[in-house]
Amino acid sequence: MKIHEICFSPTGGTKRVSSMLSRALTDETVEVDLTAREVDFGQVELSPEEVALIAVPSYSGRVPTVAAARLAAMHGNGARAVLLCVYGNRAYEDTLVELRDKASGAGFKVIAAVAAVAEHSIARQYAAGRPDAEDEAMLRSFAARIRRKIDDGGLDEPVIPGNRPYRKAAGAGIVPKATRACVKCGLCAAKCPVGAIDAKEPARVDKKRCISCMRCVAVCPHHARRVNRLLLALVGRMLKKACSQRKACELYL
Repeated sequence: MKIHEICFSPTGGTKRVSSMLSRALTDETVEVDLTAREVDFGQVELSPEEVALIAVPSYSGRVPTVAAARLAAMHGNGARAVLLCVYGNRAYEDTLVELRDKASGAGFKVIAAVAAVAEHSIARQYAAGRPDAEDEAMLRSFAARIRRKIDDGGLDEPVIPGNRPYRKAAGAGIVPKATRACVKCGLCAAKCPVGAIDAKEPARVDKKRCISCMRCVAVCPHHARRVNRLLLALVGRMLKKACSQRKACELYL
């Protein structure tokens, strides 16, 4: 069985979880990178016999706007879809139900959904090291159940938690800045999912475009981009109560 792994993962956490799940489902995958600005997602077209794994991070309990727009441009044509939302151990709130709506709107037939945890992309002390061995074992068990449903031809849609209307989308707010270590190599600008960074002057960032995904921080080979330390400490304190207790992966089938 071939799976189209459609993934939006600016810092790699969502991709790690997605890869664990896809590898447990099949040994044949076709990757579609939702962070790639140069891709014409309107050319992505599946058939009713195919299966997609659609993976996104939860940004303040919502699907990242750019990921939703790129998914909406695709043509699912009735292909079965397994949804995956990955969050930083706080909560995923309306992410899965919104992802279900976007996938269905693009023509996919949702048959399963998974919520899983990865290291928080901003306050990295939360869910550090996740997904870990315990997560992987749980994802493998989920994959076995999902695979049985696929092999049996099951098409019933699972009941997915969340609210409509969705919670109000949060503004970006946290914009990483270039430090003196920046050599203007341009990698951050090239890899930014929304083109918010000036390629010639990486210190210039379009704050209206920035989605606080932390891709620029993750990819910089010189560790020359960072979030203001005071702001980072404040975010850490705000999240402490909600993020300190370990959350488990969840399956909706």
